Amino acid sequence: MNYSYKQANDYILDIPRFTSKNEPEKTRAFLEYLGDISLSVPTIHVAGTNGKGSVCAYLCSAFKKAGYRAAMFTSPHLVSIRERFICDEKMISREDFTFFFNEVLRKVEDFNNETNGNYHPTYFEFLFFMGVLYFQSIKPDVLVLETGLGGRLDATNSISAPKVCVITEIGLDHMEYLGESVDKIALEKAGIIKEGIPVVYVNKEVSGQVIKEHALKLSSESYAIDSNSYEIIKYATTGIDFLLSSRYHKNVNLTVASFAPYQVENAVIAFQTLEVFSEKCKEILLPIEAIIEGIKAMRWPGRMEGIYENFFIDGAHNEDGINAFLETVQKVPSKRRFLLYSAVSDKNVEKITGKIIDSGLFEGYYVAVLDSYRAADMARLKECFKAVQSGAEYFNCVKDALDKMLEDATEETMCFAAGSLYLVGEVKRIINDKL
Repeated sequence: MNYSYKQANDYILDIPRFTSKNEPEKTRAFLEYLGDISLSVPTIHVAGTNGKGSVCAYLCSAFKKAGYRAAMFTSPHLVSIRERFICDEKMISREDFTFFFNEVLRKVEDFNNETNGNYHPTYFEFLFFMGVLYFQSIKPDVLVLETGLGGRLDATNSISAPKVCVITEIGLDHMEYLGESVDKIALEKAGIIKEGIPVVYVNKEVSGQVIKEHALKLSSESYAIDSNSYEIIKYATTGIDFLLSSRYHKNVNLTVASFAPYQVENAVIAFQTLEVFSEKCKEILLPIEAIIEGIKAMRWPGRMEGIYENFFIDGAHNEDGINAFLETVQKVPSKRRFLLYSAVSDKNVEKITGKIIDSGLFEGYYVAVLDSYRAADMARLKECFKAVQSGAEYFNCVKDALDKMLEDATEETMCFAAGSLYLVGEVKRIINDKL
């Protein structure tokens, strides 16, 4: 049978109920059956805890400015599952999404018939393989591939021949899957490095050493990014100007169209990656002017994204993300600040909300329960915010919390929403419905 678009979406959402994580060998075998996309399209593979999506977007924006068709596979999505499959900054059509969903189903059946097996892709694997078939069909000039949860065991790591590997900032997240310390998580992320393939990475004290040593074992060149790689020159709510020094260029003037300082680091990672990529893939020419323009032009939804003039949303959902969010909020002059907050249950909500409250940056808190089976429940959220007493209001849905926050805000109030990418997705859906 051929599934419709809605049936395809429902099927994918149901996958976690009837399949579990596959052994990497099985995932790799099925990719080889479909055709390893990295053997036909120059590929950049990106892992890390925070900043992966932004780095991918900076890379694709630069390729576009240089005149190339750049495809991108990312996760998670905010509003539509089709956001995960991008080419030329446009997401896959409903028709193509449905077609390649059915193609993966057919290929799985054929694969099992030929191998006498019972393989079925997990949720993320299924989407990745849809991306593989889609990108094979549209033949982009370059593919930017973001890992899902980890690195070593990630479905995207079944590719064999990326041109460059990238590891963004490492933090404590998904510890139940990746390890309970930064060094263990870093080693899992470093699992994407292939023998002899260069890696660009963020050089923090613990994680940087782990990545560097792993690259050395694989005879892979490593390129470190740290605070000495750039200098912020001018900060404004419309963007940040900074100077960058890389392996080949000194004191390059760049601008990011964001007032979040963490986007400067992400842009620097992308710049260095593009330099290394150019060296390894000489058929793709990337003038420095295109890189500069691409970085300035990049917009990435849900990362300190301006919804209205005085309302910003940020997908900060772990400790490092919240620290970066609070650092950014502190730089925004305002007499009053409100925060719409929600979270999923598997995060360290207590520690994260403690950081938010201790910052003293917000006058009012609008706390909501997400529309998700993963949502942190109301009792837990109330316990987390009990220290602010009358400063917090509680809502059973995001829409009611958002409406009340915007109703209470004056022209002098800056409003923010943070705590979960699920929250960002819900807010964007609510706003879109009002347009």
